[in-house]
Amino acid sequence: MPPAQPPSSPNSTESPNSAAGTASSASTAGTANDAIDVLDGRLIRLLAEEPRIGVLECSRRLQVARGTVQARLDRLQAKGVIGGFGPEVDPAALGYPVTAFATLEISQGQGSDVRAHLAAVPEVLELHTITGRGDMMVRIVARSNADLQRVIDRVVGFDGIVRSSTAIALENPVPYRILPLVDQAAAE
Repeated sequence: MPPAQPPSSPNSTESPNSAAGTASSASTAGTANDAIDVLDGRLIRLLAEEPRIGVLECSRRLQVARGTVQARLDRLQAKGVIGGFGPEVDPAALGYPVTAFATLEISQGQGSDVRAHLAAVPEVLELHTITGRGDMMVRIVARSNADLQRVIDRVVGFDGIVRSSTAIALENPVPYRILPLVDQAAAE
């Protein structure tokens, strides 16, 4: 899902993806020289807790100038720390309550073709290249356990994929979260 426009610039002519929201730029952020400070951490937490809040209200609550908040937002976006302002969507609420993780082994030299194939499967929510026994790991969703077979068949139905192993997620006791990491980074 592409990131939405930041709350302060609804009429911006800049592309939503031009703010360095790519995986490569995000992976380079976070070196000791780029660490966020306490104000950045408070701003990120405020936006995470109330994503529809505007820049002016952020400045009031954080007790800093509006320009300071805007400059911080722009810098955090440019560094790839903030990648978007879109809504969080629950796949289960969309009718896809089954989550599974599949480890894929691929044929040598087929990486870009496999990536393109997997990107075309709507039930593939994430793709990671990995070390270890497999080459890629995908997070997939399905409407039921029976439907999961259809999704797996579609995922592995590509000549570049040699073997797969799938694990069904039973529970998600610690859902994806970032705020504890933000708090730690801001404190360092």
